[in-house]
Amino acid sequence: MNIDIHHSVYFLKTPSNAIGQRIDNFLFKYLKGIPKSRIYRLLRKGEVRVNKKRVNASYRLLEEDNIRIPPVRLAAPKGVKKPGQSLLTYLENNILYEDKQLLIINKPAGVAVHGGSGLSYGIIEAMRMLRPKLDLELVHRLDRETSGCLMLSKKRSMLRYLHELLRNNQIDKRYHTLLCGRLEKQTMKVQAALIKNTVRSGERIVRVSEAGKPASSIFQQRHYYSKDNLTLAEVRLLTGRTHQIRVHAQYMGTPLAGDEKYGNRECNQKMKQWQLKRLFLHAASLRFDLSDQSLHIDAPLPDALRKVIEQLQ
Repeated sequence: MNIDIHHSVYFLKTPSNAIGQRIDNFLFKYLKGIPKSRIYRLLRKGEVRVNKKRVNASYRLLEEDNIRIPPVRLAAPKGVKKPGQSLLTYLENNILYEDKQLLIINKPAGVAVHGGSGLSYGIIEAMRMLRPKLDLELVHRLDRETSGCLMLSKKRSMLRYLHELLRNNQIDKRYHTLLCGRLEKQTMKVQAALIKNTVRSGERIVRVSEAGKPASSIFQQRHYYSKDNLTLAEVRLLTGRTHQIRVHAQYMGTPLAGDEKYGNRECNQKMKQWQLKRLFLHAASLRFDLSDQSLHIDAPLPDALRKVIEQLQ
């Protein structure tokens, strides 16, 4: 069976919440379910037009633009899973901050921020089910196994504003983590460029390389557990690269506890005695200026991580 997205050519004016948005990003959402490769093909062939003219994928929509959407058909998905009630209930009960433009949740570990790569859904899809009338978008991302503060915008103007703050390092993001080993100093600033690679299996691996993008992190020791050679640390990100904290910690010789990709196998095995079954990385707080107020949001440490610390003390 096929589902019609549009069975004939369709024209529309730029929606108010899409002004300034790239045409490809607009189409990803407007033609939800259509593969990105197909959308790019529609743009290349000129089947999608703006004001009767071809545009490339980076074109940004203007207020009075007239967008031509061609007929598109999509095969009905088989057995697509929807977020379970337990996840929806958790998210509803773990909203840290909400106003007319912004929503911040305490993301659980083990759930991706969005669907894709074999995943039927993520946090953003679940939140759109909870808030179907809102135009929710992810402001930033967290690794699947990372918990804590995650920002979602309700309006495109807020999304642009927060992206500008992120680009200018005006959002203070702090993480709490448990390191295998001890930091050389109380405070360690790591400046090591990172590059992403994809291996044959399709897995994404990040490594330190001069050919990569600049990345800076500040690790500060909060407590050293000498008996077990573990360090509870707070990390401040000065850039936001993929797997940045995990790779920088590995680079220093103090990988994150519970990190199956970049961690120490012996340390991870040892952590099982404290019932650590996940990556010990939690986005603990956010601080930034919003309108006429200074916002400071804290996400409490999840029980699974708190219990590990209690056993170490």
